[in-house]
Amino acid sequence: MQEEKTARVSTPGNESFSSIGMDEVIDRSMEAFEKKNSALVKSSKGPDLNSWTPVEEVILDRRSTRAFKPEPLPDFMIRRILEAGRYAPSAGNSQPWKFAVVNSSEIIEAMEKDAVMVAKAFMWLLDYNRPSFFRQHILKHYTKLIIRFQKNQLHPVPFALLQEIAKGNAPVFHGAPTLILLYEDKRGVSCPATDIGICGQNMVLAAHSMGAASCWIGLIKLLMYLPKWRKFFGVKYPYRLNDLVAVGWPKFKSDGKVPREVQLVDWYEGGLNTAPRLERQGE
Repeated sequence: MQEEKTARVSTPGNESFSSIGMDEVIDRSMEAFEKKNSALVKSSKGPDLNSWTPVEEVILDRRSTRAFKPEPLPDFMIRRILEAGRYAPSAGNSQPWKFAVVNSSEIIEAMEKDAVMVAKAFMWLLDYNRPSFFRQHILKHYTKLIIRFQKNQLHPVPFALLQEIAKGNAPVFHGAPTLILLYEDKRGVSCPATDIGICGQNMVLAAHSMGAASCWIGLIKLLMYLPKWRKFFGVKYPYRLNDLVAVGWPKFKSDGKVPREVQLVDWYEGGLNTAPRLERQGE
């Protein structure tokens, strides 16, 4: 399913590779990394670091999947994915999470239907670009005010996705046969949302290490506007439900390395009066 494509990879310094094959971009990046670190590899103790470790391979190959087969993963695999999340680090080891597994097509279909309904309601209220004097000359000013106070939730990317969902052009839960709900305990130490992200990443990597597919979905928040779903999933203080991980077997092969933007990394290696050394991570 993965075809050879040409890619132009921009960098923060406004430089770019010439248009070459995507696989060649990845190969060059890997070769540069290995060459730069070969001396350290030879002198290090422990596993052979002349190639990527199995953990690194899973991290580099993992891609989000938005097309699943209808057959769910066996329960033992789901339990192993949950166990990976249970072992995630958290601030003060507070483990501010609780999990629920939705393995019912009837429930997921009802969730999809109601999430689309909420998306349509939001777009009726917020999409001032639709042809209407009221929307373009009156509603527009209130919408912009709402977006200003919800700039992350109504960023152009999720806003555009909500538009497509409301039009029926995009699914919410991608037809996944299993949804793992990540409840966040608001009493957690420091920043519980960060701990939830680490926990979910453990689950995602565990799933892909076993040949399964996953997709992190934040649109479960749409259902939290409906009291019936908050009651159904038992979402009440001290918990809130903002995220889930969809898992299953991929309908198409989606994992594989892709080019990433070069990152500029400051290395502080001298004293307080020494400027950091700038390194271009990824070249």
